[in-house]
Amino acid sequence: MEKQTITIYDVAREAGVSMATVSRVVNGNPNVKPSTRKKVSEVIERLDYRPNAVARGLASKKTTTVGVILPSVTNLFFSSLARGIDDIASMYKYNIILANSDESHEKEVQVFNTLLANQVDGIIFMGQNVSESIRKEIERTSTPVVFAGTLVDNPEYYSVNIDHTVATKEITAELLEHGRRVVLVTDEPKFLTSQHRLEGFKAAYEEKGVEFDEDLVIQQSLRYTDADKVLEELQTLKADSVIVKEDTFAAALMNAALDAGFKVPDDLEVITSDNSIVTEIVRPKLTSIQQPLYDIGAVAMRLLTKIMSNEEVEEKQVILPYKIKHRGSTLHTE
Repeated sequence: MEKQTITIYDVAREAGVSMATVSRVVNGNPNVKPSTRKKVSEVIERLDYRPNAVARGLASKKTTTVGVILPSVTNLFFSSLARGIDDIASMYKYNIILANSDESHEKEVQVFNTLLANQVDGIIFMGQNVSESIRKEIERTSTPVVFAGTLVDNPEYYSVNIDHTVATKEITAELLEHGRRVVLVTDEPKFLTSQHRLEGFKAAYEEKGVEFDEDLVIQQSLRYTDADKVLEELQTLKADSVIVKEDTFAAALMNAALDAGFKVPDDLEVITSDNSIVTEIVRPKLTSIQQPLYDIGAVAMRLLTKIMSNEEVEEKQVILPYKIKHRGSTLHTE
């Protein structure tokens, strides 16, 4: 038997009050007598009334709901950001609709439009890059969008990140100072993050007066199963230090090196870039660029609340501080 949907009209009739009074109780408006609030609340509980966010949105033009698009729910980088988003959303009394794009540009557009159809007040987008198709959708809509942990090249877009160029330059320069032969393993050249990391990598070589060789950069889409192949390339390049784009791949590469008889960090130093929990649960623990993952999500959500409330926004593209967290996978430890 299909359950009957309880409406605000049903609550008002049962409690003997106006629909406006029920609405004030639901929204926490203080201008309701305590006795009336108690009576309405009891009816709401007894009838199991649940306000319809979309219906409320038609009247208020707000649904107090935010859409969050992430490329993979299993990716620790983006799930850590999502925690920060959710906590700030709760603080400002926004509900979250989480949408997984499966790292597919087609699905990104699909879930983006599904969220708009659900009349969300704003969207936080997380992904490896911003495709042309998603750009078109963003520029068509008036719904505000903030990018969290996703680099953008449009100064009109809102985003929260660290400076990947400076961070990569710092750790590369440190390794070069110790006389290491450093290789960068990052994404395909089409990704902005990859471009920024390469820029910092080259800048460190130039600053330290060490001859740069394009072969020292491996730019391709890699999975953790590709670790053995990359280790062979590192051996060919006679590398003794490697900076890796992502923690899971860094752990796989370190395991491959240990299995092949390498000593980490003596024979091969491994540095990663996200500082997720993976860096702490492997042995040796991984040195990492320490991105404030939770904070990136939290600041992105706070930025979105400002836009949705028409508050003044001082800067559209927020850059948060990072640290280098030295652990056992490098010779220089804390």
